[in-house]
Amino acid sequence: MEMKLLQQIHSPEDLRSLDDRQLKALTGEIRETIVDTVSQNGGHLASNLGAVELTLAMHLEFESPKDSFVWDVGHQVYTHKLLTGRYEQFHTLRQNGGLSGFPNPEESEHDTFAAGHSGASIAAGYGLSVAKTLEGDPSYTVAVIGDGSFTGGLVYEALNNAGHENTKLIVVLNDNEMSISPNVGSLAMYLAAIRTNPGYYLFKDEVKNTLEKLPVVGDAAVKGIVGVKKFLKDRLYQSNMFEDMGFNYMGPIDGHDLDALRDAFKGAKTIDGPVILHVRTMKGKGYLPAEENPSKFHGIGSFDRNTGETPAGGTNFSAEFGKALCTFAEQDEHIVAITAAMALGTGLEEYAKRFPDRFFDVGIAEEFAVTFAGGMAKGGLIPVFAVYSTFLQRTYDEIVHDVAMQNQKVVLAIDRAGFVGDDGRSHQGIFDLAFLRTIPNSVIYSPSTYKGVGQFLYRALYDDGKVIAVRYPRGKQGYIPDDFNQNTYDDYTVLDGEEYYAGTPMESRKPDACLVTFGSLFPEAAKARDELKDAGKRVRIIKLNKVWPINEGAVKAALDCDRVLFYEEGAKSGGIGENYGYQLLQHKFEGEYRYIAVDNTFVHHAKQDALRAEFGIDAASMVRDVKGGDHESE
Repeated sequence: MEMKLLQQIHSPEDLRSLDDRQLKALTGEIRETIVDTVSQNGGHLASNLGAVELTLAMHLEFESPKDSFVWDVGHQVYTHKLLTGRYEQFHTLRQNGGLSGFPNPEESEHDTFAAGHSGASIAAGYGLSVAKTLEGDPSYTVAVIGDGSFTGGLVYEALNNAGHENTKLIVVLNDNEMSISPNVGSLAMYLAAIRTNPGYYLFKDEVKNTLEKLPVVGDAAVKGIVGVKKFLKDRLYQSNMFEDMGFNYMGPIDGHDLDALRDAFKGAKTIDGPVILHVRTMKGKGYLPAEENPSKFHGIGSFDRNTGETPAGGTNFSAEFGKALCTFAEQDEHIVAITAAMALGTGLEEYAKRFPDRFFDVGIAEEFAVTFAGGMAKGGLIPVFAVYSTFLQRTYDEIVHDVAMQNQKVVLAIDRAGFVGDDGRSHQGIFDLAFLRTIPNSVIYSPSTYKGVGQFLYRALYDDGKVIAVRYPRGKQGYIPDDFNQNTYDDYTVLDGEEYYAGTPMESRKPDACLVTFGSLFPEAAKARDELKDAGKRVRIIKLNKVWPINEGAVKAALDCDRVLFYEEGAKSGGIGENYGYQLLQHKFEGEYRYIAVDNTFVHHAKQDALRAEFGIDAASMVRDVKGGDHESE
C-alpha cells in the first residue's frame, strides 16, 4: 500500500519537497483525516476544514517555529497539528492523555500560545513581535484571527496599538462570515462591503504595474497618485479601517487558492510595518454536511461520517433552560435574552424565533453583553445573559462595576458550569463560583435536575439581588434518587436515610458521614449513598440549591455529624466549600471537615466522568472517603 503523504510529513520542512500536484493531494488527505477523526472523537470540524489551504500556505512560506504562529481561539489548528509532526498521534485528539483540540505549547514547539477564547491573537502576536524587534530577531509573527472575533473590543485595542509600530507582524483575517452563529452587527456589514468592492484593489494593482514601468517617479507624481488613491478609496467605501489604523491592507484573497495565498504571504513579507491579509474561506469546505450547516458542525460530538447524522441526543440542560425561559417570557414581556454569538450552544434558538424583538445577539462581546444588560435593567427590563462559564470569566469588571455597583439586577444563565470535558483547559467552567461570590449581594443557584433549572431560573427572575446566577452543567441530567423531592424551591435539601426533610435533624442513628455538594455532583453523592447503604453505612446528603449565600440551615444540618465531606466541581480556592467550612467553625463544629475540589491547577481535556474520578469527586471516590480510604485533602 502506498504511503500517505501525511505519513511523510514529520515537520513543516518536509512540505518543501512536494510539487503542486502533491500539495493539492495533501489538502484532500488532511480533510479526510480531520473528518474521520472528528466523526469518532468529536471536535471543531467546520472551522478546521475551512483553514486547510491557509494553514498549508503559512507553513510553506514561513519557517515555524522560528516564525511564530499565534492562533485566535485555536479551534482551527488541526491542519497545523498534522503538519508539525503530530499525524501519528492525531487519532488521540481530545482524548484523555492525547492531543489537545487547541494550541498547546506543552505539546509542541510549533504552538506559540495556548488559546481557547477569541480576540487575543493580535494583542499576543503584537507583544511577541515587539519582543523580537527589541531582541534583534528578524523572524515574522503571524496572528490568525476570524472575522467573528472582530465583534470584541480587545481586537481594536490591539489594532490601535500595533498599527503604529514597525514590527514584522502579519495579521491574517480569516473571513468566513461566521463565528459560531452567523456574524451580526456593523463590522460584518463593513467586511461585506470590502468583499464586494474590488475596484480599489484593482486600482492599486494598476498603479503598482505602472510605477514599475517608469524609470523615475517625481515627488509631484507620487503626491498626485496618493491623492487619487485616497479619493477613490473614500468614494468606494469611505475608508479602509485597517489602513486608517496604520496597517498595510492586502485582500480579499481566496482562502482556498493555495497559489494565491502563497503569493500573498510572499508579498506581505516585503512590506515594512504591520500587514493585514484579508482571506475569505468557507467553513466546512470539502465536507458537504458541514458546508450546508456550519453552525451544527462548529463543535460537534461523534457523528456518522458518511451521512453527517449525529446520534439522537434527546434533551440536555441547555435545551431545558431555553424551554423554561420561553415559558416565562411568554408570561412577562419585560424578560429579554442576550447571547454572545452562542444562540445554538446556549439553547436560545427557539427563544430567538418566538421573541425576536426581545432577543439580542451581540457577537463575541461578553463584556459588552453584561454592561448592555445593566443598561437594560436600568430601563426596567429583566435581562438574562446566557453564557458559558469559561466565557463569563471575561466579564468580571463589568459585573462588578456596571451591574452590582449600579444596583441593577441581571440574571446570568451560566452554561457548561464545572467540567466540560474534551475541550480542556481553556473551556473548563471551574472559576465562576470563586469570582462571583466575591461580588456584594450576588446570588448563585446550582440546580441538579432539568426541573430545577426552571424552578431556580424563576427564582432568579423575581428574587431581589444585583447579580443572580443560575449555573448548570454540560450535558444530560444524572441519577436522581427516588426520595429526592423535585418539587422544591428551597435553598437546600437534606436526604437522611430513606426520608426527605428540610432542616431539622432526625432523632435517630447518627450518620456515619455527611456529604455536602450541589449541581452536577448531587447524582454522584446519591449513587455513593446507595452503595454505602448496602455496606451498612448511613449517609446524610446536604444538597445546596442556592449555593451562595449559603443558607445557615444547610450548615446546621451537618452539625450533628462527626465527619462532613464537601465535594465541589470547581476551584478549591475561593470555592463554596471554603466558606461552608468557615461557617461550620463559626458554629463550633468539632468533627472532621474535608473539602475536595480542584486544587490550584488547570484541568486538562478528558471525559467528564474521567475527570471527576481523577479529582476524587465521583461516586466511587466518595464511597472510599466514607469508608476511610486515603484521599489527600485539607
